[in-house]
Amino acid sequence: MAVRSRRRTGDQVTPKDTVPAARTPGDRAEEPHDAYVPSARRLERERFKRARTRRAAAVAAVSTLVTGTVLFLVVVESPGWPRTRETFFNAHYAREALPHVLEGLWLNVRLLAVCGAAVLALGMLLAVARTLRGPVFFPLRALATAYTDFFRGLPLIICLLMVVFGVPALRLRGVTTDPVLLGGTALVLTYSAYVGEVFRAGIESVHPSQRAAARSLGLGGGQTLRHVVLPQAVRRVVPPLLNDLVSLQKDTGLVSVAGAVDAVYAAQISASKSFNYTPYVVAGLIFVALTIPMTRFTDAVTARMDRRRAQGGIV
Repeated sequence: MAVRSRRRTGDQVTPKDTVPAARTPGDRAEEPHDAYVPSARRLERERFKRARTRRAAAVAAVSTLVTGTVLFLVVVESPGWPRTRETFFNAHYAREALPHVLEGLWLNVRLLAVCGAAVLALGMLLAVARTLRGPVFFPLRALATAYTDFFRGLPLIICLLMVVFGVPALRLRGVTTDPVLLGGTALVLTYSAYVGEVFRAGIESVHPSQRAAARSLGLGGGQTLRHVVLPQAVRRVVPPLLNDLVSLQKDTGLVSVAGAVDAVYAAQISASKSFNYTPYVVAGLIFVALTIPMTRFTDAVTARMDRRRAQGGIV
């Protein structure tokens, strides 16, 4: 609706009466934007946080230095330190044993890769078998439960001895007697029971409403398990799975019981020649060096999942 102006011809036009011209997007872009200026209180809080972080780091460094110094002095000043240093920390024997230990370590790495994949596959099958519903699947559930209970309760060293020395004693036709394969089989049998329970815990942690929603959309039981339940379950159990992988990496050294020449057995051969235990220390330090990066990676994955859970995201 048009609005008539009541201004007479002789009236003077004031700046108040003028109508500002319409601004174009280009004019708006040319206008200066006000930069964010933090308040004095916020600056003070940030300075306090930085000072507190520096103080905590300094206290931690000093505490670590003092503790390390005290432990070093206690060990070095002990009466038997010279003999212990010669027996366990001899640089000459360490240099001699290092190439042989590294050569045997390649077997441990291959065992970790192959056994790790087999453990994950068998553990997933055990977890799925234990979570199947319906009376028709009772034999599978009972078999998976008995397998898990037996190998979780059986010490790994006994399982190794039974498989490595018991299977060849049966003289079964077509069954290998290779100590590496038999030792790896014992590792898979034991660790699959632990990993199966980890997977089962992840599957049972998925809320039943997820299954109900999938079934309401027309998905079958197998499709629900594959596309809805298992992806969530696997994501939730990644940290404990990585911890089991770290333990498996260390326990690959037990195949030396079967006579396989790995890092530990190579250290044993070197130690038997010199009657010095430094090669064992070398092998142990190498295993520690391999384990630390994987442990830190596990901690990083766990922290990332905790942050996503705190923010309300999908774990």
